[in-house]
Amino acid sequence: MSQGSEHTAVSHHASEDAAQPMDERVDNRSQRPDSDQFRAFMASSWAQPETTTTPRAEVAEFAAARRARLSRLFPGERLVIPAGAPKVRSNDTDYRFRPHSAFAHVTGMGVDHEPEAVLVMEPTEPGHGDDGSDHVATLYFHPMAGRDSDEFYADAKNGEFWVGSRPTLQQLQDEFGLPTQDLSALETAVTKDAGNAALGGLSIRLVRDVDLNMDALVDTSRINTGVDLEQSDSKDATLTEALSELRLVKDEYEIGQLRVAVDATIRGFEDIVSVLPRAIGGERGERVVEGAFFSRARLEGNDLGYDTIAASGNNATVLHWIRNNGSVKPGELILVDAGVEADSLYTADLTRTLPVDGTYTEIQCTIYQAVLDASEAAFEVAVPGNHFRDVHAAAMEVLAHRLEQWGLLPVSAEVSLSESGQHHRRWMPHGTSHHLGLDVHDCAQAKRELYLDAVIEPGMVFTIEPGLYFKEEDLAIPEQYRGIGVRIEDDVLVTEQGNENLSAALPRRPEDVEAWIQGIWNRDENVGPTEGPAA
Repeated sequence: MSQGSEHTAVSHHASEDAAQPMDERVDNRSQRPDSDQFRAFMASSWAQPETTTTPRAEVAEFAAARRARLSRLFPGERLVIPAGAPKVRSNDTDYRFRPHSAFAHVTGMGVDHEPEAVLVMEPTEPGHGDDGSDHVATLYFHPMAGRDSDEFYADAKNGEFWVGSRPTLQQLQDEFGLPTQDLSALETAVTKDAGNAALGGLSIRLVRDVDLNMDALVDTSRINTGVDLEQSDSKDATLTEALSELRLVKDEYEIGQLRVAVDATIRGFEDIVSVLPRAIGGERGERVVEGAFFSRARLEGNDLGYDTIAASGNNATVLHWIRNNGSVKPGELILVDAGVEADSLYTADLTRTLPVDGTYTEIQCTIYQAVLDASEAAFEVAVPGNHFRDVHAAAMEVLAHRLEQWGLLPVSAEVSLSESGQHHRRWMPHGTSHHLGLDVHDCAQAKRELYLDAVIEPGMVFTIEPGLYFKEEDLAIPEQYRGIGVRIEDDVLVTEQGNENLSAALPRRPEDVEAWIQGIWNRDENVGPTEGPAA
């Protein structure tokens, strides 16, 4: 049964349906009984839910520290951070809910928590708020209804009968150390005393475009109290920016969760290698690869961190290839860019370019080695004290000179590397690095001076992912290069001493990749009929 569906009787009399008033058609799929007797029966004879003590989550103290840091930036202002609402996939079916990353970061809540929840940070006397901050935080959400209520069995979107159990207010408070209130109290909490600060009203800052109902509530309050909307939009944007910048340097919990995501992703790449022989020959072999990785993501995590790129042959030269409907052929390379999102919502982001039949050809190996050398150069400068932009520059230096050696550049490497040149970007058009965390492109709203122009600090986690992409239709290069795309992507943690490649267990050197592939294939051949593949 699809999400949100009930037993239905679809009319075959289109003309009669068309004549019905709209308010009589919106629920035309429901055949649920509505008698008093049925209601009484549905509310009776249910076992009481177990009452267990909910332990405090490991992340709770880290989330509290994050809120305290945020509080110091906006004293005297009410901060409203929504989780967001479910997003419609089609008609009355929704995508699986995932809270907004800013909400997840400052509450600590990962998967399986409340859609439409909102965190409100209420200003208080400086230093007298939570953890010595300037705010008191409260989490508002819709708790589980009692089994004697209509909602339990009649609400297909929220009722436990339909969607499973929901945490109580007390359970979430115990788990995350946040005072909780019913969502019905939210409107008053957000709008009370709000208004023009110059006239004694309380200023609100909102993370916009997450929950349209919250946008409407806050905007209506602003209009009714004479608050300048243009100025408010700027203040809202500053809050979003600050929440993004809070994640630039990861805390101990975040680093641990990124390790979890990376380790699961590496096992997903082992699954990919296992199914490569089965992917060969079918019209949609790329989807065999995609499906294998997705199984691992759902088994060990919440979901994919982003849509998997499984791009074989010339498809590997299409940077955002997610159709994954191509064939997989011996002699080609397959570029797989994939990441598992852990239950905490932290994601990995790894890419390997694999020889479909287990061995790189000479030209494939030449291109691969150039990309690997660019990656190694980037790793060397991804250390404290250098600038984030230096990582990209180091990779480009290697690739431009390699393209010059191959006779592909129409100018010298030096000219190409100049600001007015950039000819090498024809074959390496994307950035070499981006921050990684709750979002695959984490901290994306941070100010430029704190991101691209920033000095690298310990605790930063970002990707290193140079590549070269030679399209079949590119007549500016010799034929032997055409149809080959190579990217190598790893996730790096900056440390006090330098950096750590979090994904170092996934082979990088071409000879190591070949040996790794063959080892998995040999292992799979030797698995007995009752043993199953290794996890």
